[in-house]
Amino acid sequence: MAEWFVYILRCRTGQLYTGITTNLERRLREHNSGFGSKFTRSRRPVTIVHRERFVNRSLAARRELRIKRMTLSKKLQLIRG
Repeated sequence: MAEWFVYILRCRTGQLYTGITTNLERRLREHNSGFGSKFTRSRRPVTIVHRERFVNRSLAARRELRIKRMTLSKKLQLIRG
């Protein structure tokens, strides 16, 4: 069974992007090469500023949705720990 990760990226513009993946390094390369998502394509380079590990896709997807619904200030609190 693959591990799943929820991650938050900080774009060159300072904007945040949240996603899920089974391979953080590969996904970061995809984002930075312009093939990760339409949102990050014009905001490169991006860096991972937060990650959480989950045992399955369902739990990761639920957490991703909760993070996406957070206010910016709550996301920044999450990133700071």
